[in-house]
Amino acid sequence: MTKEKWEEIKGQVKDSFGVLEEKKEELELGPGEKEIILFNGPLGKMKLEFITRPVVLDKRAIASRRIGSHRTVEYIYSDTEKSYTMKAYKWDEEQNDWLEMEAGKTFQL
Repeated sequence: MTKEKWEEIKGQVKDSFGVLEEKKEELELGPGEKEIILFNGPLGKMKLEFITRPVVLDKRAIASRRIGSHRTVEYIYSDTEKSYTMKAYKWDEEQNDWLEMEAGKTFQL
């Protein structure tokens, strides 16, 4: 997925279905952001998420040799390179929750 393809899909959604809600959020785990679009699509209420993260360059495990100590992982991120992911969800009335769909089958990727 590229940023240009995301803009193209977002434009198609806006033209075809109209947008119920559009927002950006910071990611809870690690640096990055996600752009969210809610709309009424052919399968009912749908949600698209476009996630932008910096590329992980290195990963270091930091641990102590003492008994009972915990281990942490430190990530080193790129300042220039980004990775992009798109996820598609459909609202399920029975479960009252979002169900993830295969975005490639739903949208022409």
